[in-house]
Amino acid sequence: MTESVLVAEHGIEYTYTRSTGPVIGAFLTALRDRQIVGVRGSDGRVIVPPTEYDPVTSEDLSEIVPVADEGVVTTWAWNDSPRMGQPLDRPFAWALVQLDGADTGLLAAVDAGEPGAMRTGVRVKARWADGRVGSIRDLACFEVVA
Repeated sequence: MTESVLVAEHGIEYTYTRSTGPVIGAFLTALRDRQIVGVRGSDGRVIVPPTEYDPVTSEDLSEIVPVADEGVVTTWAWNDSPRMGQPLDRPFAWALVQLDGADTGLLAAVDAGEPGAMRTGVRVKARWADGRVGSIRDLACFEVVA
């Protein structure tokens, strides 16, 4: 008895599109306009990037707060061998950047040139992408402030 294998064409697709909503939408729109915003939590802290729900109480959050596009590195790790799809095609640092006016850190790439230029507490400033469209990639990376 010979059994044949059933073969069928099947395409995998993800047709769901998430709307950004008022909080994430405000963040992405601000990035497009070369600005960074956070959201005020129930305890008064400014959270960047903004979240829709309070991390302490789970309450809805909606008070958008502008913050600076520069701040300090609170922790970092050097990336000697960037992979395809990462923000930079040369060695850079991944860092948590606490922007002036924010109480939390934003994970981002820092184009420091060499590991010796990085340290906790170093000041950095945003480098913006040329063609901004309302995406996290509108914030190309941060640069060390001389």
